[in-house]
Amino acid sequence: MAEKIATREAYGAALAELGDKYDFVVLDADLAAATKTGVFKKKFPERFFDCGIAEGNMISVAAGIATTGKPVFASSFAMFAAGRAFEQIRNSVGYPHLNVKIGATHAGITVGEDGATHQCLEDIALMRTIPGMTIINPADAVEAKAAVEAALNMNGPVYLRFGRMAVPVINDTTDYKFEIGKGVNMKDGKDVTFVATGIMVDMAMQAADELAKEGISARVINIHTIKPLDKDIVVDAAKATGAIVTAEEHNIIGGLGSAVSEALCEACPVPVLRVGVEDAYGHSGKVPPLLQMYGLTVENLVAKAKAAIALK
Repeated sequence: MAEKIATREAYGAALAELGDKYDFVVLDADLAAATKTGVFKKKFPERFFDCGIAEGNMISVAAGIATTGKPVFASSFAMFAAGRAFEQIRNSVGYPHLNVKIGATHAGITVGEDGATHQCLEDIALMRTIPGMTIINPADAVEAKAAVEAALNMNGPVYLRFGRMAVPVINDTTDYKFEIGKGVNMKDGKDVTFVATGIMVDMAMQAADELAKEGISARVINIHTIKPLDKDIVVDAAKATGAIVTAEEHNIIGGLGSAVSEALCEACPVPVLRVGVEDAYGHSGKVPPLLQMYGLTVENLVAKAKAAIALK
């Protein structure tokens, strides 16, 4: 069985490791223990600043530091990093295209018992509307670490989306390569394509295995960078398989499903069915029942794949 590590854990570890290699600053909004930026704080206390429970101010501080030439990571829960601080991100970071990296943790319904107020299902949609914003949603700890360094090596704002729940490590291969804006073909197939992001990539791989038992060949693509979207890999898959199922731990409005649908409507119209939270708030509860409640399951992916094929 694959090792399970939360992407927020990998985020904290990456910051601490990269602190020896790069000169950057980390800010947090009184959540360093939860966002795991506390690992960096312990190692580099002089480069860490707690801005208190004031995310808007934190982003403004990050923007100010970035104008001096230093990259900055600003962290909080996704609901507050993307939601509460949206105006500051738009006007103080996005508009001047500053080198601020937003490390947003506890995204999606897998926050569990924290409930609807903390289960951010709108953050990707919000960040997609900001011109020049890069959005990365890693599938596992390996990808999360790679994404942090890749974000440091590019100039401009980046929204990094991390989860609370431990998830299987699926990218621990010797040939794994992370490149911003490039999707990863995880599995070949000819009948239908799963285009997945975050925790849904592993589920899509499982769904493809289940479909194979019934003689259905499913391709699986990992879209770790939602913006800019790798349109080429998506269009090629649509042409090759003729049916697409998107999968995300996010509202189906404005996230990966919307981005893929927009791209295919322009370049290669094929049936696209979206798996995600269907325009609803989250609920407080244990993670497995929540995933079942919202259809973020292998079984639903299998059913959607068959439905997409039937629409061809």
